Amino acid sequence: MSDQFLFIALPYVALISLVIGSILRFRINAFSYSSLSTQFLEDRWLAWASMPWHIGIIVILTGHLLAFSFPGVWTTLAAEPVFLITVEVVGALCAFLCLFGVLILLVRRFVDAKLQAVTNHLEIVVLLILLIQISSGLAVALLHRWGSSWAPGALGPYLHSILMLRPDAAYLSDMPPFVKMHIATAWVLLMLLPFTRLVHAMSLPFHYFFRAPQKVVWNSSRSEARFEQRLEKDTERRLFIKASVGLGASAVLLSLGTLDKFFKYFLKQDLSNEQEAHLLSEKLHRLKQSAQEREYELERMSKDDIFVAKLSDLSKTKGKYFIDYQMRPALAFRDENGLPILLSAKCTHLGCTVGQDLDEQGRVLCPCHISYFDIKTGSPSAGSPAKDPLPHIGWALQNEQGKTLLAQDAEGRREGSIEPGQLESSLLFIVKRFSGEAA
Repeated sequence: MSDQFLFIALPYVALISLVIGSILRFRINAFSYSSLSTQFLEDRWLAWASMPWHIGIIVILTGHLLAFSFPGVWTTLAAEPVFLITVEVVGALCAFLCLFGVLILLVRRFVDAKLQAVTNHLEIVVLLILLIQISSGLAVALLHRWGSSWAPGALGPYLHSILMLRPDAAYLSDMPPFVKMHIATAWVLLMLLPFTRLVHAMSLPFHYFFRAPQKVVWNSSRSEARFEQRLEKDTERRLFIKASVGLGASAVLLSLGTLDKFFKYFLKQDLSNEQEAHLLSEKLHRLKQSAQEREYELERMSKDDIFVAKLSDLSKTKGKYFIDYQMRPALAFRDENGLPILLSAKCTHLGCTVGQDLDEQGRVLCPCHISYFDIKTGSPSAGSPAKDPLPHIGWALQNEQGKTLLAQDAEGRREGSIEPGQLESSLLFIVKRFSGEAA
């Protein structure tokens, strides 16, 4: 229920608040549509906070926008180690800049009496939310590495479902807590943006770049000379900005092919009969998969044990996939004594399905972010992105008459006994009474 509220209801509340609140504020009180700068009241702390914050947040937001606007291109680039490492390092450095800037902005609100007089509670709340947002982003970058590679593919479909008015929180159900916190606080910030100083991000003064220089008359010849020098520098800066805008526009024109694919990604296209038939067959395939999943769920609700395989069919080097009582992928192996080893196949890093082949050290690999897991202990190898072990699953061996010969729970405690001659003919089951221990 919390996921439905945070990732379906909250996004639409935030978007409605952003659009309607921004328009109403501009129409009712256009003068407040700015940062309402406090530089005249205090500029010593602000000088240390403003520049790191703005540099960091502009780079990070630009990176997020590019990654989610062009996921295919971004994923291809992120497959190159040099690009991936560069993006990760730059992103982390900019996040620390943002964190440093927000901390100073928050502290100066409490230590300066003049600022306290013009500070309302909402401004403090927004700074605290920004602090949480940046901290959770850093936590994701440090604990769930290489987000530049997996985030567009893992989170892009969720954002697309929100924009297409077909919200689906299932995309985020298996995400780590810090990822969920980062997304939820982003929606909260968008919801509050029209009612805070952050609204100035919506009013970019582009006309400043192109307006004619203003003539200022000074009484002091020294001040006039200093102003002329500053005016010359401002003119050079404007020419540089104009040239940069021209180069940027040229780059956009040269990338129209990419932009065309981007817009087609969001807009419905006219399909040929063959394409419609292919799309319909894919929908039918997904419906069949959904029906099969419901059958699996019904079977696990109604039966105390579920057949996995004949023990003789299991391998010591190649696992057999099956679905456990929690509807998660799992793997079944045989150990050196011929007994089963059952463990979850859902990576504890970000929920990918691990591979079924063992390496020379008796480990399976999660191909998404290269985590190795020992199947005997379930523990990840040192240095893997995953930190938690794959949980083992309880099992029972039955004969062909349905009598349980030997059972073992997820902690390795056994019940019953089995003769060596009975192993090859025994049947392997997962048991509902052990399922809670494997969760």
